[in-house]
Amino acid sequence: MMEKNEVNPIWACRAFPAFPVVLAAVSDGKGNNNVLTVALVHMFSFNPPVLGIGVSPARHSYEMLEASDDFSINIPNKDLVEEVLYCGQRSGREVDKFEDCGFEPTPSKKIKAPVIGECMVNLECVKRQRIDAGDHVWYLGEVVHAEMAKDADREKSLMYWSGEFRVLGDVIRRR
Repeated sequence: MMEKNEVNPIWACRAFPAFPVVLAAVSDGKGNNNVLTVALVHMFSFNPPVLGIGVSPARHSYEMLEASDDFSINIPNKDLVEEVLYCGQRSGREVDKFEDCGFEPTPSKKIKAPVIGECMVNLECVKRQRIDAGDHVWYLGEVVHAEMAKDADREKSLMYWSGEFRVLGDVIRRR
C-alpha cells in the first residue's frame, strides 16, 4: 500500500489525468454568438449520446447558455491551440471571438447555435438538463447531429492538464 499524506482536496483533484478541451458555441437568439473554451467536458451517456459542459456563472457564456435551448461542442485539433487559449482568456462581452480567431460561425443543421467549421468534430446539442455543482453549472446536452472531418485524428485532439495543453501519448494497454 502507498503511504499518503492529507492534502487540500482542490490539489488532490488536480491529480486527475488530462481533460479534453473543446470549443463550445452558443447563440442568444438575437444574432449574437459566442465561443468559449471548456475544459470541464464529459460524456454522461452513450445511448442517447449526452455530453456535459461545466461553465462558471461568472462567465458571459453562462448568461447566454441560461437563455438558450442548445449549444454546440466543437473538438479542435492541436493546430488551433492558440485560438483555444485566446477563447479561454477573453470575454465575449468585450470581443468577438469568432472574428478575432478567424472562425466562421457555421449554421448548424438541427440547432440554433452555430458550429465551428475549423474544428475536426462538430456536435450539435439540445440542452436536456442543468445541474448546479458548486462553482460551475453543468449543462447536459443530447447530441442530435454530428459531423467529423474525414481526416480527423483523435491523437491530435487537445487536452488540458495542470496549466498545459497536451495531445495523446502512447497507448500502454488495450481493453
